[in-house]
Amino acid sequence: MSTFKINSTPTGQAEAVDNLYAADFYAWTQVQAELLRHQAWSQLDLPNLIEEIESLGKQQRQELRNRLSILIGHLLKWHYQPQGRSRSWLATLRIQRLDIADLLDDNPSLKPYLTEALGKAYLKGIELASGETNLPIRTFPSQCSYSLTEILDAKFFPGEPSELIAEDN
Repeated sequence: MSTFKINSTPTGQAEAVDNLYAADFYAWTQVQAELLRHQAWSQLDLPNLIEEIESLGKQQRQELRNRLSILIGHLLKWHYQPQGRSRSWLATLRIQRLDIADLLDDNPSLKPYLTEALGKAYLKGIELASGETNLPIRTFPSQCSYSLTEILDAKFFPGEPSELIAEDN
């Protein structure tokens, strides 16, 4: 991208940036990146840039909660509906654990958030497990009975042993 200048007048610059932010977010991101590269500090759209950077951090937390929810939901399905166990459930458990590990490796400052995320993720995990197994919500404990260590442990599978795990090892 060539050197970018929105407008030489402060009023026109603010209007152009606001219009671009509202009309074409991708183009706005490219302009902001170019301005940062050229250290054009006075032309940056600081209010929106700050908001978007904060949003990126929130997205990482949400990603962790979502993956944890899916993982917990599948652990509950595995535990409470053993006759439904499948290679697909096993793959989901493994993939979610790997993805959570990657997310925590890329964002180590999220590790302290795991405990808080667990409470929120467990509620969604119950909904997922109930919806996919047709078991009533009351089937599942109101509080998560698995520790974070167990949930994230690649060798932890609640309930009775499964031939699927033995076959795969």
